[in-house]
Amino acid sequence: MSKLYFRFGAMNCGKTTALLQVAHNYEEKGMKVIIIKPSIDKKGGKKIVSRLGIERSVDILIGPKEKLTSKIDFNNLSCILVDEVQFMSKSQIKELWIISKLKDIPVICYGLKTNFKGKLFEGTKALMEVADELEELITICKCGKRAKFNARLVDGKYVKDGEEVIIDGMSANQIYEPLCGKCYIEKVLKIKY
Repeated sequence: MSKLYFRFGAMNCGKTTALLQVAHNYEEKGMKVIIIKPSIDKKGGKKIVSRLGIERSVDILIGPKEKLTSKIDFNNLSCILVDEVQFMSKSQIKELWIISKLKDIPVICYGLKTNFKGKLFEGTKALMEVADELEELITICKCGKRAKFNARLVDGKYVKDGEEVIIDGMSANQIYEPLCGKCYIEKVLKIKY
């Protein structure tokens, strides 16, 4: 029986690059993979784009209310890869879990654990409940410590309020930055002892 994997981390930890490497590994062996991306992620359009400059077209752009099973061709499919999975709905995550079991196809999901407010995304929460394997991908904070939080900067200032989803790179005045817990508390929450 195949598994549902969730590989997560803060911004800039290499999630998309890792997904592209997995796709390459399968395809190099003559196996068929499909890559899915939620349509809410407008960055790259119909492509997934790594910060290293690597990009690839996605096979399926999925809307928030769409069913995955109506879009996937399961013939000779060896693996399903999902980028930006945090933007998927709870029902879509359940579908991925069911596919991994009933179709016996590994499903490997990549995404953020938490938003800039430090809260789980809907898709992330659902994955934490049903994924067979969880793997945290590592990146570092500006201070050199392990980053686990995503901070949003608007006009160069850290913010803790606002819309949950504003796609990175889609607005010139806002960016995201990975931070360790201490830096997140000091810079975003502005708590000092």
